[in-house]
Amino acid sequence: MKFIILAAAALSFTASAQAPASKTLKMQSTWPASNTLQEHFKMFAERVDKLTQGGIKIEAMPAGQIVPPFEVLDATNKKVLDGWHAISYYWVGKNPAAALFAGPPGGPFGMDHMDWLGWLYVGGGLQMWRDFYQNDLKLNVIVWPAHPSSPQAFGWFKKPLRSVADIKGLKCRQTGLNAEVYARMGMSVVNMAGGEIVPAAQRGVIDCAEWVGGVEDLRLGLHSVFKYHYTPGMHENNSVGELGFNLDVWKTFTPAQQDAVNSAVKDTFITWLTKWQKDNAEAIEELVQKHGVQIRRTPPDILIASLKAWDEVAKENSAKSPTFKKVYESQREYAAKVVPAKRYMFPPYSFAANYYWPQEDNKPAAKKPAP
Repeated sequence: MKFIILAAAALSFTASAQAPASKTLKMQSTWPASNTLQEHFKMFAERVDKLTQGGIKIEAMPAGQIVPPFEVLDATNKKVLDGWHAISYYWVGKNPAAALFAGPPGGPFGMDHMDWLGWLYVGGGLQMWRDFYQNDLKLNVIVWPAHPSSPQAFGWFKKPLRSVADIKGLKCRQTGLNAEVYARMGMSVVNMAGGEIVPAAQRGVIDCAEWVGGVEDLRLGLHSVFKYHYTPGMHENNSVGELGFNLDVWKTFTPAQQDAVNSAVKDTFITWLTKWQKDNAEAIEELVQKHGVQIRRTPPDILIASLKAWDEVAKENSAKSPTFKKVYESQREYAAKVVPAKRYMFPPYSFAANYYWPQEDNKPAAKKPAP
């Protein structure tokens, strides 16, 4: 019996000696603490903790905790942070091709979230993304897709819209390459942080604004300064965020820990998205019923004009950047295969939806009484 006890103790000591030491990582997002995207970040951290059995703990810090919001990528590269949580179109100032990895306007090419994940995981897109950061931008980081914060609304307006002519000359908050798209359509675009939108609208600095839609817009209080909310938009109908680690930090993870991170990425993508859809539905009800917001369908000619403007922007950037052209053509090639096939296989979402939840123009669907 004594031998058995000693042998068990020896095995226990060997196992503990071989187990990797627990590590705590400092990661920061570009989002304020109240933002739902920050909730995704925390959900990811909790999942990694559980899957690694406490081996990797992540401090999922909101914007500004260690560095300013838009410095998280560079700070991760320099190992001031161990990792970051953002969206790639924030880095278009480094290279316009960064916008392509966020799911650019139109899908692109009609792709939805699952098609987009297919391009990343099946069509080679994720490796292109990592190569872009490591080789083109010379950053010592590794990246994954994170929160699917879309489809996003066209935006908020003080007056109703009938056609693309009604947006010409309007001063509107837009960001990134999307601002260039809408500028080509005649908007006077203004770049500002989300927290500045409501004060700017109150002072008359802007006539309209784009943020996200649903629960995020409700939390930001856009209904207090705008009463016309137009949806959908084509500029971010399929946008997906990002998270990543300093590459040296990533290489310290065991193979099992790396697998755990990969699983946590995919797990929290689905878990967060399903909750977010319900949160958005409840937010839309509150906006309409409590705050008197008029939710209207974006005029089709505005959507078409935005896609045409994006085609111009993409063509010009492809001519200037071999990387932009390579990535964009890869997306086109993948979409050319899956999007037409999916249209044959999947019924239009509106077909059964309209049967159960009839929807009038410019009005949210009414709830149909149970039979």
